[in-house]
Amino acid sequence: MSETPSTEISLVPPRYLFRFAVEVHRCDKLWTAAGAVLDESYRLPVLAELDGERQLADVRMAWSKDGLAWWVRVEGKSQLPWCRDSRLEDSDGMQVWIDTRATTNVHRASRFCHRFAFLPRGGGPAADQPVADQLLMNRARENARPVRPRELQVRAKVTKTSYELSAFAPAVALYGYDPEGAPRLGFTYAILDREQGLQTFSLGPGFPYDEDPSCWAEVLLVE
Repeated sequence: MSETPSTEISLVPPRYLFRFAVEVHRCDKLWTAAGAVLDESYRLPVLAELDGERQLADVRMAWSKDGLAWWVRVEGKSQLPWCRDSRLEDSDGMQVWIDTRATTNVHRASRFCHRFAFLPRGGGPAADQPVADQLLMNRARENARPVRPRELQVRAKVTKTSYELSAFAPAVALYGYDPEGAPRLGFTYAILDREQGLQTFSLGPGFPYDEDPSCWAEVLLVE
């Protein structure tokens, strides 16, 4: 009598079982008139693939004493990104979470924790300009300093089938940022796309990654 092999379905995503630490390399010319020009050596691994999710975006990250920068490319689109500067949390684009003290064993954000949104469009009179802004975190013990207008920088190139986005958070917008004294950061991102889905760096849907620093990975700032 033959036995039919059983298929086990894990209720816990594989990313939940590990604490990730990823190296992020230095780029002295971090932000230019063209935005963040980061080659493939700055690409972040797609940890979501461990959970069987497909890659939605190519995401790259770099640092310098001046701050942190990201470059994102999303392809395979059949419509323009849905972006509204009045609905940052719901818009297509990139959100990033940064803890300049990497306190990944706490569940409520501190003043060292930051949340920024970068959209490829949605700003300006015609809603076709990129947007960069700060978001507050629910249940935070203490919020980070509000960023001033134009402190955050963003550039974008949008076509009918793709978009590229580069973003810059200067050191002045990152309370506690100290690459030499504190080179480990708590970090995660979310790429939102109404057409294609969601890609996160560390834990994803089902976990409170949008407010809980213990859900974030670590990045180590290296040369």
